[in-house]
Amino acid sequence: MTRSWSTPAPAVAAGWALAVLLALAAFLANDNAGRLLLGLAAVLVSYLAAYGSVARPRLFADDTGMTVRGLFGSRHLPWHRVKVRLTHTRRLGRETRTLELDAEEQLVVLTKLDLGVDPEEVAEVLHAMRP
Repeated sequence: MTRSWSTPAPAVAAGWALAVLLALAAFLANDNAGRLLLGLAAVLVSYLAAYGSVARPRLFADDTGMTVRGLFGSRHLPWHRVKVRLTHTRRLGRETRTLELDAEEQLVVLTKLDLGVDPEEVAEVLHAMRP
């Protein structure tokens, strides 16, 4: 059995659209400070959209373990080396859940935006898949 999770395609498309709008606004801005700020925002949003485009699927699980993909490649984590934890954090009155994959010297933290679904659902599936 194999499963994979990634950033939703509409969110990535919205990121690219926002990057184009910010770049256009930077080009049309009348003052240098506005051009600089809008240009920096366009670069940042472009980076985030590229990350969402390239790092697909963000997490892939099969019988041999998990593969976590990033902007510059992927890393395979065998089941026996990984501890899967669900972390709840409360900040500014808002509770967020993250999925932590602790592989001895490496800690991977994945959010709902990274996975496309609630991290609690992914944690349940990963625990069920673990041999």
